[in-house]
Amino acid sequence: MEQENPIEEARRYVANAQEIIQKANYDPVLKIYTDNKYVKIAGNTLWNGCLIALDAVLHVKNGKGRPSIDKYKEAAAKRDRKLLATILAGYEPMHLLMGYDGTRNKKGCDIGFESANAIIDRCALLYPGEACA
Repeated sequence: MEQENPIEEARRYVANAQEIIQKANYDPVLKIYTDNKYVKIAGNTLWNGCLIALDAVLHVKNGKGRPSIDKYKEAAAKRDRKLLATILAGYEPMHLLMGYDGTRNKKGCDIGFESANAIIDRCALLYPGEACA
C-alpha cells in the first residue's frame, strides 16, 4: 500500500472540519454557531490535521505520547521562522478557542480555518518532495 502524503492528509482533515462545522448550525442574525459541540470537534480536527503536517516537517516525536506545543514552537524556531509565526497565530483560535472552549463566534472559527490552512501551506513548502503548496 502506498504511503499517504502527510500534506494531502492534513488538507483532508481541514475538508472534514469544514463538513463538521456545517452541523453547528450558523445563525446569520447573531453571527454565531448555535451548537458548540460541533465547533469543538471541528477545532480538534483542524489541529490534528496541522499536527500531521507539522510532524512531517519538524520530526519532534520523542518519548511517550504527543509532544507539547512548546516542542513544536522550539522546533519551528530552528527550522523556519515563518512556520513559527503561523503556529503562534493559529494555536489559540484553532486549538484553544475552537477545540477546548467551543467558541460559537463565526469570525473566531473563520480565523481557526485560515490558520490551519496557513500552517499546512507553510509545511507544504518545507516538506521534501512537495512540488506545490
